[in-house]
Amino acid sequence: MPPAAVWEGEASTMVYKPEIVVVSNPEELSLRAAQEFIWLAEESIREKGRFTAALSGGSTPRELYQLLADSRHKNRVAWERVNVFWSDERCVPPDHIKSNYRMVRELLLDHVPIPKGNIYRMPVEQKDHELNAREHARTIKTFFHLKDGGFPRFDFILLGMGDDGHTASLFPYTPALDDASGLVSANYVEKLGEYRLTMTIPLINHAANIVFLISGESKAAVLRDVIEGAYQPHRLPSQFICPENGRLLFLVDRTAASKLTGV
Repeated sequence: MPPAAVWEGEASTMVYKPEIVVVSNPEELSLRAAQEFIWLAEESIREKGRFTAALSGGSTPRELYQLLADSRHKNRVAWERVNVFWSDERCVPPDHIKSNYRMVRELLLDHVPIPKGNIYRMPVEQKDHELNAREHARTIKTFFHLKDGGFPRFDFILLGMGDDGHTASLFPYTPALDDASGLVSANYVEKLGEYRLTMTIPLINHAANIVFLISGESKAAVLRDVIEGAYQPHRLPSQFICPENGRLLFLVDRTAASKLTGV
């Protein structure tokens, strides 16, 4: 397994060293991501008997989910041993067009033999967003048999990155960035005028494998700033993602990588 990503140096000159894989186009990106998912699922199920994955919303992973549901790939995964969570969720009903859960369900989960009891969507039913966050945190604690103050170790967390450097629903200068002890945060995003539920930074950083999936020219400048720029994680929250004892992989297409040096 490749080494974990690290930040090296003084705060003002820190150098980010994740694993970066650049592919030619979005189609190849989705295929490479599907291979990662399948390989990690096979390894985890062989070693532990189960695979825990947190998936993401957004447009970039749509083709990945369709590939995993395709007959060429879905039969390579023992879906009855896969447990699916989400890295974040919009505070909309589960059948809403903007629901991350709905997208993953329609593109992937409805087409593979995964038991319903293995699907752990973020609850959004209550108007009290903090209550929803606490409820989902309890679900995670119960699933992973955590003691108070403990963090789960997901086998795989899939993340995207916005052109403002956010990931999951960890937006620049929002309260969730300073949550050092929680598992799930109800994060108010002022520029959107809405709450989002999101996994916290320490939860994500305890994962065994974190994969960023990044595509398109619109992400090129921010990707360069995140990986090669100054360490300013409140401005660029993706910089906070640096696993303590795990692997961090950036899967990037050629256009998104166009401003990186030496790639």
